[in-house]
Amino acid sequence: MSEKSALLTEKQESLTLASGHSDEFSHLPPEEAAILRAQVELKPIKTTFFTAFRYATFADRLKVSLAVVLAAAEGSIRATVPILNGVFAENFTAYIQSRDFYNYFGGYEKFMMIYSVYTSNSTDYSSDLYNSSSAYSYGEVNSSFYHSPFYESTYNFTMIPEYISDDDFQRSASFDSIYFIYFAIAQFFFAYLFTYLLVDRGEVIAARIRRHYLQSVMKQNIAYFDRLGTGEITTRISSDTMIIQDGISEKLGYLVSFLSTFVSSFIVGYALSPRLTAYITVVAVIVVSSFIFSSRRMTALYGKSLSGSSAGGTVVEEVLASIRNVQAFGLQDRLAKGYDYYLAISEKYSFSAGFYAGSINGIGWLGLFAADTVAFYFGPPLIRTNRLSILALVTILASMIQGMFAICAVTPHVRAVASASSAINKIFTTIDRESAIDASSDAGRILSTVEGNVELEDVKFIYPSRPDVVVMEHYNLKIKAGTTVALVGASGSGKSTIIGLLERFYRPVKGSVKLDGVDLEELNIRWLRQQVALVSQEPVLFAGTVYENVAYGLIGTKYEHASPIEQRQLIEEACRQANATIFIETLPKGFDTHVGERGFLLSGGQKQRIAIARAIVSNPKILLLDEATSALDTKSEGIVQDALDKAAKNRTTIVIAHRLSTVKDADCIVVMKRGMILEQGTHADLIAAKGEYYSLVQAQNVAQDIEEKVEEKLEILEGVEVDSVEARLDEKAALEAEAKQELAEQDEDGASSSSYDDAKETSRLLLSKTKTSRSVSSVVAQGLVEDEEKVYTPREIAQFLWELSWPERKLNITALICSIITAASYPYLSIVYSGSVDALGEQDEYTQSRRLRQYNITYIVMGTIVLITPIIGIGLFSYSGQRLVRRIRMRTLRQIVRQDISFFDRTENTAGALTSAISKDSGAIEGLSGATLGQIIMSLIMVFGGIGVALGISIKLAAVTSPTIPLLIGAGFLRFYVLAKQQQRAKAAYGRSSAYACEAASSIKTVASLTRENDVLDNYSARLESLYRSSRLNNSKSAALYGAAQALVYLIEALMFWYGSTLVRKDGYSVFQFFVSIISIVNGSQNGSIVFSYALDMARAYDSAGNIRRLYEREPVVDAWSEDGQIMSDVRGDIEFKNVHFRYPTRMNVPVLRGLDLTVKKGQYVALVGASGCGKSTTIGLIERFYEPLAGTVLLDGQDISTLNINDYRSHIALVQQEPTLYSGTVRENVKYGCLEEVSDEKMVEACKKSNIHDFIMSLPDGYETLCGSKGSLFSGGQKQRIAIARALIRDPKVLLLDEATSALDNESEKIVQAALDNAAKGRTTIAIAHRLSTIQKADIIYVFENGRILESGTHQQLLANRMKYFELVTLQALEKN
Repeated sequence: MSEKSALLTEKQESLTLASGHSDEFSHLPPEEAAILRAQVELKPIKTTFFTAFRYATFADRLKVSLAVVLAAAEGSIRATVPILNGVFAENFTAYIQSRDFYNYFGGYEKFMMIYSVYTSNSTDYSSDLYNSSSAYSYGEVNSSFYHSPFYESTYNFTMIPEYISDDDFQRSASFDSIYFIYFAIAQFFFAYLFTYLLVDRGEVIAARIRRHYLQSVMKQNIAYFDRLGTGEITTRISSDTMIIQDGISEKLGYLVSFLSTFVSSFIVGYALSPRLTAYITVVAVIVVSSFIFSSRRMTALYGKSLSGSSAGGTVVEEVLASIRNVQAFGLQDRLAKGYDYYLAISEKYSFSAGFYAGSINGIGWLGLFAADTVAFYFGPPLIRTNRLSILALVTILASMIQGMFAICAVTPHVRAVASASSAINKIFTTIDRESAIDASSDAGRILSTVEGNVELEDVKFIYPSRPDVVVMEHYNLKIKAGTTVALVGASGSGKSTIIGLLERFYRPVKGSVKLDGVDLEELNIRWLRQQVALVSQEPVLFAGTVYENVAYGLIGTKYEHASPIEQRQLIEEACRQANATIFIETLPKGFDTHVGERGFLLSGGQKQRIAIARAIVSNPKILLLDEATSALDTKSEGIVQDALDKAAKNRTTIVIAHRLSTVKDADCIVVMKRGMILEQGTHADLIAAKGEYYSLVQAQNVAQDIEEKVEEKLEILEGVEVDSVEARLDEKAALEAEAKQELAEQDEDGASSSSYDDAKETSRLLLSKTKTSRSVSSVVAQGLVEDEEKVYTPREIAQFLWELSWPERKLNITALICSIITAASYPYLSIVYSGSVDALGEQDEYTQSRRLRQYNITYIVMGTIVLITPIIGIGLFSYSGQRLVRRIRMRTLRQIVRQDISFFDRTENTAGALTSAISKDSGAIEGLSGATLGQIIMSLIMVFGGIGVALGISIKLAAVTSPTIPLLIGAGFLRFYVLAKQQQRAKAAYGRSSAYACEAASSIKTVASLTRENDVLDNYSARLESLYRSSRLNNSKSAALYGAAQALVYLIEALMFWYGSTLVRKDGYSVFQFFVSIISIVNGSQNGSIVFSYALDMARAYDSAGNIRRLYEREPVVDAWSEDGQIMSDVRGDIEFKNVHFRYPTRMNVPVLRGLDLTVKKGQYVALVGASGCGKSTTIGLIERFYEPLAGTVLLDGQDISTLNINDYRSHIALVQQEPTLYSGTVRENVKYGCLEEVSDEKMVEACKKSNIHDFIMSLPDGYETLCGSKGSLFSGGQKQRIAIARALIRDPKVLLLDEATSALDNESEKIVQAALDNAAKGRTTIAIAHRLSTIQKADIIYVFENGRILESGTHQQLLANRMKYFELVTLQALEKN
């Protein structure tokens, strides 16, 4: 089995755990296996289509039921209107027979005179009848009758037709035509009401399903997410729920309407002639049986197709969430192949389903012609024996034709409902899953008071996602209330596991965790988590303002519903304690500044300080700090640590730390290794014992002089004052500079503005000073104008889709030919059918039989042809469509990952929104392919082909009625326009709501810890509610236009019958001519108007194609696809920044780098240090060419990097980021992702040994074949980081970039890895960002950043001698003693 097959198998196995047995848990004791299995199992459930209406209210069900009844009534009209056709056919036949008969004798009066002479019983030979001079001699009369075509010896004169005058015929035809107007009015209201009701309720019910799905996701235990990627959640909540909405909305109405037509046609038939209808029923039974079989197969195959595309969504989300890493290592194509694997699965099943969809259509067409054959074979004998009238036969047949056409047209709607049924099962399987640890449950005790005593008693723990690894066993620990306990030890020793157990993220398989002597499993989960505050190692913020993010910490407390003034006081005080107030005040809108998705607009340290403020704002009883200060610079760490020390008083605090300087004041330090406690005690006790802790302290070289504690705190307080003066962050500087510049512009003398900071900067750079004295970056930024979103015409979109589908042109042309043949059979049918009806008027039985026999043979041949052509046509269209969709999804993903990083910084381009867009946009185009595209093409051919046939047979009638067809088409396209506009509005709203849901799901631990589940649901529900409320007017317009299009068919029919009767009366039109026009134009238009039921699909496809084309036409500034640029043959590794100015494109008013000058020589180890937000990570981003500087240049070996080939340039650079990124797959794959070409296992092992991860990997049951899980979730932070370092080292880069590369490592591993990095740095240029200054003491040169510039530089000793900024940072970190 291939590796990817193994991944898919693993996913499938996770979905079948409910079978009661799973190999991955079978080696464990039954009790332990049951606990683990309960946390990951996903029991399959049985659902039906009606499960979608579970959350419908009584009013909803009433409205949906009413809509279904109205749809059935609307469909029954199509089946009953043929009764009028039969009436007209009989009247026309009777009138034409009367006309031809009496005209033969010179008119009714002359015939009656002749008839009276012939039937006279007079024997008076002297009468005028025998007078040769009379007008009619007996011989003439005798000759007239005996030689007339109307004489039949058997019946003698009983066949003389009833006389129908022209006026009576016209009056009758006009009266009957009025009924069509009544039908048109009924059709409009029925179609309008059922469409509007179903679309409106569909949106409402789908919104409720989305809410309940997210609600179920929010309450799931964390182990569930260890196996399920957030990308799959995004796909489900955006794409799958849209499929359900599609299936329960107007598509359901169309399905009911067409099925009603089919059923009603048989009711009409049995009412008029049970015998003839019984013959036709045999055909119908065969058709329906085949229909059901094909539909079931199609449903099953589409369900399998959905599974593939949903699993692929996780791959996409994983790629987009780590786009910087993807671009840095050139992983775009390699990771995209993993997505293509799942697309191939989806394509395979959809391809097979397409042929079943075609077979449904073909069987319907065969049934149509078979019904004609049966009717015209068995019908005439019944007519001749007076057991059936022509009216009944024509009515039955016309009604059956409508019924059979309904079956043909219903295929795409059956697919929509079938797809909805499949999606319903997948959505409701999650909704109905009972969480093993359900935070939404009200069960469990709530303690009246909480002291904060914590105890772990004989705990054994195994992660459900890794049942082969025992994390801890026989673990015992007591923590007294009000004390601070620090957990230290190597990565993977179980420290973070204890946090997870206290938060009840997981269940221990043995033993218990207690709070104040009460087992946590007896306590209410939500209440428990509200007593605990957690600050994680990787801070998570949510899209919103700074104020809102801190306020989330008040959820579940007595302050949650406090007055806004009281809440704001608490929030501001919490931010002050967390040392966040200073930088918050410099933000453009202070506390009301938006932080972006996951807080991406803030630096790591700024995010961490807000997370700390959020944790302490509620004054929790228990405070959990999982590396809470790891992302902070030294100064901020000291201040925040002091605040945390104060916050820890009078509450139980559990601290996890690798940086031992942060925990030396703890009441108890617990040293752990491999899930066991090695030693515990105070800092002094453990130092005196000179055990494991002493070794860790020595490794970190932290001064532990207790006597200097007071002095250090004084230095920290001095740091607050210094920080408040000199750490003026970029946002405030930008705003003040802009305000001063505005004043300067109003001053005629601009010289005075030269005293401002940016003017000095400009003057120093010898740049010409403008009147406004703006900085270089502000002048450049002012000239940058955001491109407006381009809007494409339908013609441009059609051309774009044609170009996209060019590789499938042969398939499409073949499918098109098949569709043309299928659709052309209907206009031809009108000729054959009209001839058959005309043949019924033959007086001679032999002539009638001969003509009908010829027509029946034609029906059989045509039926055979149109059985085959739809299967081929729709099947090939489906195959072509699936290939197109697969290529669009792949190209879209590749085009997205090709974009500049600034593209991903935008709020609308979050990983969740882009994942949703790839699925939704390509899905919309898929919805217009296959059976739908085939039906649209056939409908159009029916309309225009019918007009052509009618013009050829009866030009006058066709010429009058054909111009009404544009009204029908116009109504349809107007509906398409309304829906297209609605789609544009809905796109933005659904994109935002999907991104919001994805953000919450991907941050589930933080959401659960804050008990934000209800808050997330309320916000999400509000977004959905505003969306469907705003769309109601457009839904009403769309439904009205659909109703108008349906009603127009009957108005056209009324015109045709009225005007046709005039032509029959005045111009002598035959039944054949009239019925050819009627069937070709009216019935053709009626069945052709089915195309407008796809207006929503066309609108969605139009909008989605526009989105895709805009993306395809978007050219990034730094293009990974480009082959342009110089390729350097010999790279040394010299890096230089010259006067670099930079602002992030999403925050152009905030200068980040202000004339940065920096030089790194070949082989040097250079460190970048400074406060959070000072521009260090920006420098790394510019070296990687994630961004382009606004001014100045970045050089590699003296060459401007903007002139170099980007892929070749990046191949010489390796990046290790602050937050490590791994991908679904094996450890082997993740390490080898570091090289563009295949490398040997020996080189891989060597890289892993250098990063101190090889021994750990080999200790795993599967070694290098161990799966990493989604985003590396199956490894700890330190383990992930070491794998990431190995990935960087395996490519043997000339330039190594380390962005806090060792921040997640424990002291022991850090020392080994740092030594490995020191060795790896030899012979290559290394640039390291570090807050932990112990890691960069040996650097060749250290650059100290301040507000986007270099404040000072030199070696560690030189900078200490300067006694400036670096000296202050080192002192605060206590690396040296003064």
